[in-house]
Amino acid sequence: MVFDFLKRSATVPEAKASATGPVVAYGSSGRVAWSARDTVSLTRSGFVGNPVGFRCVRLISEAAAALPLTLQDGDTRFATHPVLSLISRPNGGQGRAELFEALYGQILLSGNGYLEAVGNGGVPLELHVLRSDRMKLIPGADGWPVGYEYSVGGKAHRFAVEDAVSPICHIKSFHPQDDHYGLSPMQAAAQALDVHTAASRWSKALLDNAARPSGAIVYRGTDGQGTLGADQYDRLVNEMEAHHQGARNAGRPMLLEGGLDWKPMGFSPSDMEFQKTKEAAAREIALAFGVPPMLLGIPGDATYANYAEAHRAFYRLTVLPLAARVCGAVSHWMAGFTGEAVQLSYDLDQVHALSGERDAQWARVSAASFLSDGEKRALLGLPALEVEE
Repeated sequence: MVFDFLKRSATVPEAKASATGPVVAYGSSGRVAWSARDTVSLTRSGFVGNPVGFRCVRLISEAAAALPLTLQDGDTRFATHPVLSLISRPNGGQGRAELFEALYGQILLSGNGYLEAVGNGGVPLELHVLRSDRMKLIPGADGWPVGYEYSVGGKAHRFAVEDAVSPICHIKSFHPQDDHYGLSPMQAAAQALDVHTAASRWSKALLDNAARPSGAIVYRGTDGQGTLGADQYDRLVNEMEAHHQGARNAGRPMLLEGGLDWKPMGFSPSDMEFQKTKEAAAREIALAFGVPPMLLGIPGDATYANYAEAHRAFYRLTVLPLAARVCGAVSHWMAGFTGEAVQLSYDLDQVHALSGERDAQWARVSAASFLSDGEKRALLGLPALEVEE
């Protein structure tokens, strides 16, 4: 409970001040406070400290990292290949899913993902995901990057980008106002994250306040009027702070005497709208990340008829476009090491959420008698059949 109304203001001597002082105070006292927009602050407040942002990033990164990957060129889908072996176990501490989950997570949190290749030529020996907040792009005179600088604890290491293949694969999201860095969904959802976090803090404060609004203690004296003496006032404040504040004292009855009366204050309409505001902010966060609110358990969303449709839309509109962009960038990057024009992609036939669509597509293509076998395979994303000599 809040009893700030009991605090008496001390009498202060009159002081001279500018006539514009009240105007300045009024203009700044109600200013909205937004959180910082740098990558570290957004990650701390929007991912570590917000359940909706945390779940959105984890849901997308885990789904995209779990997609089965294939490697093929124009004629062959490879069952074994050095690139596949590298992707399967990119380094001693991570497997394929862990590496790509970290890469997707960095892109979602910062708009930028960085892969480091370790080796002395040919197919890299290891791949590592580097933290985006520690990486700095160094542009050349023509605007293209000539290097990347990775800083940790006051020390920095520079990766030079020469005419040969770059040791760093930089994957960035589209940013209309930045030539070198991408825009993350976390930045677009920053205001909604602040609103959601503020609403959660308000709810927590309400619980600490015994889940009820504050009230007023009215003193009318024995004749209906009067004021408390200094000793009575101090004693009342001390008793309130000691026996009627905090969750430990929730529901504890109050004993009033000597003309004191408790007047509870009900919730205002703005207080009652806090929960709706919190849910609206959660939907905005989900919208920025491209996650159907139904998948997050956010009430009030009826865009999709059922969970299966929402799940399918999530893959089609969010997971697969992100995975296609990353697979395309990694394929082009790896081709510089191997000298082969190979394409790393995902196998839609093994994505359970899209099984219904794939079954229908297979049936349509198989029933098309006017198509050759080669054309059918091309429509299904399969390599052409090898011609036997």
